Amino acid sequence: MINYEMIKPLLFKLEPENAHHLAEYFLRMPNICPNLFNGFLNDHFITSPVLQQKVFGIDFLNPIGLGAGFDKNATMIRGIQALGFGFTEIGTLTPKPQPGNPKPRMFRHIEEESLQNAMGFNNDGLLKAQKRLQQRYPFSTPIGINIGKNKTTSERDAISDYTTLIKALHELGDYIVINISSPNTPGLRDLQNEEFITSLFAEAKELTNKPILLKIAPDMSEAQAVDLTSLAVEKGADGIIATNTTIDYSLVKEPKDIGGLSGAVLKQKSFEIFDAVAKELFGKTTLISVGGIDSAEEAYRRIKAGASLVQIYSGLVFHGPDMIRDINLELINLIQADKYTNITQAIGADRK
Repeated sequence: MINYEMIKPLLFKLEPENAHHLAEYFLRMPNICPNLFNGFLNDHFITSPVLQQKVFGIDFLNPIGLGAGFDKNATMIRGIQALGFGFTEIGTLTPKPQPGNPKPRMFRHIEEESLQNAMGFNNDGLLKAQKRLQQRYPFSTPIGINIGKNKTTSERDAISDYTTLIKALHELGDYIVINISSPNTPGLRDLQNEEFITSLFAEAKELTNKPILLKIAPDMSEAQAVDLTSLAVEKGADGIIATNTTIDYSLVKEPKDIGGLSGAVLKQKSFEIFDAVAKELFGKTTLISVGGIDSAEEAYRRIKAGASLVQIYSGLVFHGPDMIRDINLELINLIQADKYTNITQAIGADRK
């Protein structure tokens, strides 16, 4: 319905953040024009008995989700479903609204099909997001809520930010994600430690029965990642999302000195951390893989390594709105080529 390769050069003439705002404008249109939503949904949303599964007791019609950071403020949920995503993760949300870091703060590395962002949890804050979710939830595909602390909140008081968000939002989403792995909030990654995780999950599990997941960074050793995620699961985490963006600037030719890299250059680093975690935790908790996934083959590699679900963000920028449909169609073929009748048989196949 849209020849993305024709319009991509025009979009790439815009500053990346402006292009994102333009995309948001169009993805909010289904809220106003349902017929537009229905036509695109019928063409792009792929489901099949091969792809359907229950995760956390929730129906997922396909395993391809939109990663956090795209729909920061829960304004595009209908439009995102029309692109073909089987679930979406909104946020990162903070208790108070915040503008994020100074601009420019998002950059394209076109040759490497990668993005570098230093957004800094810019979002409308808890109250506005809560109101929007109240208008939408429950939705026809699952919604995850990614939460973080405000920049001005000290490390000492960080748990309060997370518990405030959980109290207010847990009934308006299907799962919660603890984000302590973004590189764009000073001190945030310092919270990836035993004391904080132990205290946070002790409090969080008292507040909700909804699944609570931990999202980790790729910039640690495999042993550190395994220790951190094993601890989180021991303390009550219902799943692990691996990974966030990387600050390994050697991966691109002309890096900026701020922010985190996502997209194709993150693919192998993200997979290696995910694979190490999956070796330890597959079968013990739910695993979601994100980072550099841009094809059905890569999605299937993560699934066979132990991912029940996968997430995409940067690939959408470089490959366009047909990408999710095409991945899901090819994923069906890959699963069936391995003589499986359902995706659950393929999950963790390389671990068995």
